[in-house]
Amino acid sequence: MIDPIEQFNIEKLFTIGHIGHQEIAFTNSSAYMFGSVALISLLMIGGVSGRHLVPGRIQSIAEISYEFVAANVRSIAGTEGMKFFPLVFSIFMLVAVSNVVGIIPYAFTISSHIIVTVALALLVFTTVLVYGLYKNGLKFFKLFVPSGIPLVILPLVVLIEVISFLSRPVSHSVRLFANMLAGHITLKVFASFVTMLGAMGVVGWFGAVLPLGMTVALTALELLVAFLQAYVFTILTCIYINDAIHPGH
Repeated sequence: MIDPIEQFNIEKLFTIGHIGHQEIAFTNSSAYMFGSVALISLLMIGGVSGRHLVPGRIQSIAEISYEFVAANVRSIAGTEGMKFFPLVFSIFMLVAVSNVVGIIPYAFTISSHIIVTVALALLVFTTVLVYGLYKNGLKFFKLFVPSGIPLVILPLVVLIEVISFLSRPVSHSVRLFANMLAGHITLKVFASFVTMLGAMGVVGWFGAVLPLGMTVALTALELLVAFLQAYVFTILTCIYINDAIHPGH
């Protein structure tokens, strides 16, 4: 039997040290994080090292990635939002590259673990909260008081806005985590059908054609979802940063 959940297991590679009685271990998740950062570094450093007038493949990917994120930050958060470009670009590249790496058979997808996506979401939430209060002071709380609301229902609307703001890290993190988790489980299930039917002989080979086709189609879909989820996470980050820069509706 093939367990579709087994691919998400955290496995210790070696022990780094101890804090009290708590072991600090370097895991497969840590290794794939470092690997993703290394790939991103190679892409960006290699892309800008030559600076050819007619860019090659690596330089084109690096420039397209840069301009894509920069255009989204400018269009959503304005020119002032570009001070957060390094943060937004780093998050986009980490999520996108790690998602693509996770599609490789027997690889590990770091965004399929809620602790990773929650950490990224809390980083964005804390940045928005701290910068919003630093830049706007008490005016930041205008974010919770929409203009043009009748006084009678204003307390209810403010309560809804506060709950909505506090729940941002939840929706921000769960959306990415759930999509990657569900997609990889589905892909593993169909791939296991191919393996099991193929082991039944000639008859099983014919039966494996359909799940094999579904596996190929789901792999292509997962590749699209990998970039789409990175894009959605980035867009929401830009929207939240815009709220810190320009609070109020």
